[in-house]
Amino acid sequence: MLGFIRYLLACLAGFLATGMALHSSASLAQSGKPIRIGVPTSIQLQVGRDTQTAISMAIEEINAKGGLLGRKLEMVVADETENPEQGIAAIKKLTADEKVDVLIGGYTSGVTLAQLPHIARAKTIYIGVGAASPAITQRVKADYEHYKYIFRAFPINAAYQAKGLVDFISGKLKGEMKLDKIAIIGENAKWVQDLVPILKKGATEAGAQVVLSEFFDTATSDFSPLLAKVKDSGAQYLIVILSHASSDVFVKQWYDARFPIPIGGIDVKSQDADFFTRVSGKAISETVGNFAVRAPLTPKTIPFWDAFVKRAGTAPVYTGVGAYDATHIYAEAVARAKTTDPDAVIKELEKTDYTGVAGRVVFDEMHDVKNGPGYVNLLFAQWQKDGERVIVWPKEIATGKMIAPPWMQ
Repeated sequence: MLGFIRYLLACLAGFLATGMALHSSASLAQSGKPIRIGVPTSIQLQVGRDTQTAISMAIEEINAKGGLLGRKLEMVVADETENPEQGIAAIKKLTADEKVDVLIGGYTSGVTLAQLPHIARAKTIYIGVGAASPAITQRVKADYEHYKYIFRAFPINAAYQAKGLVDFISGKLKGEMKLDKIAIIGENAKWVQDLVPILKKGATEAGAQVVLSEFFDTATSDFSPLLAKVKDSGAQYLIVILSHASSDVFVKQWYDARFPIPIGGIDVKSQDADFFTRVSGKAISETVGNFAVRAPLTPKTIPFWDAFVKRAGTAPVYTGVGAYDATHIYAEAVARAKTTDPDAVIKELEKTDYTGVAGRVVFDEMHDVKNGPGYVNLLFAQWQKDGERVIVWPKEIATGKMIAPPWMQ
């Protein structure tokens, strides 16, 4: 009998010890260090400001539900500017000094490519939401073990963007508007160098004639010689591809010259919600490749859009959309992995199938976001009267008709 009592007491002691240990572990998790999201971005630009705003929104939503693994999330920002050396310094600060758990951000392809070896050396997951060069994720396929930490959640890469432009040319310009003579001008930047050859080949195969294709320096301030070349080429439509060059200057000069050729393409700064106002309405009829506008692309698009506008006072550019989704994608991967250990989280990120603001996010074997029907796609929105943005392509999601420049109507 005495032995039995001793046995019961021993069991009780073990039970109490286990309970105390569990309580201690839970308490440790609740009071543990925050999960830190490092944000390398160009903080002086709209793309950088919107990246930070969107990540803050996502963090607040996740923290309001108890955080991750009993830990809160917090954001640490480093300015990568548009300079590779500054970009590398930002990565080193976030990984070595701040010891962040994940990196979400980026904007310039040249900067991101320079950062990759340092990200890989730090063994820190990086989810890009700004840079479009296919070369970024090709590193993953070429050397998976070294570069497995690299993902791109947004935007679709430059090759996919070229295919989106080809679809716009073949379906809208040539198919519906019977315009088959195309000129292409693009800034001399890595992502444009990747995009233009694919665009030219695709447009030609679609039956369009590329009558001019030319790069210009990102510091260009007088576009009149280039516009004169376009006019002399006999082009019926001008495809413009730029991100770092001054869209404001280009569009104003196009408008003031009453240039007799409509423009459209991928003009990143013209995606800004205040662009129409900023150029005094001179963007009228410019058709801009976008990844999201306030339209029911998914059940999350309009709620996110309205919440962002309420918070920031302006609509988000593409990096805001991508950064918001990337934060939630990372959080879901950590929740499934039950740890922030990079190797475990990478395995879960590779299983991602997430309905985001702009579409369905699934990563391919290169950790690049997939493109095509049902996934994230390029859409074309035109600036119209009073700064309204009207989706004109793809046809199935169009919200209005395409207009010509006022002096050509």
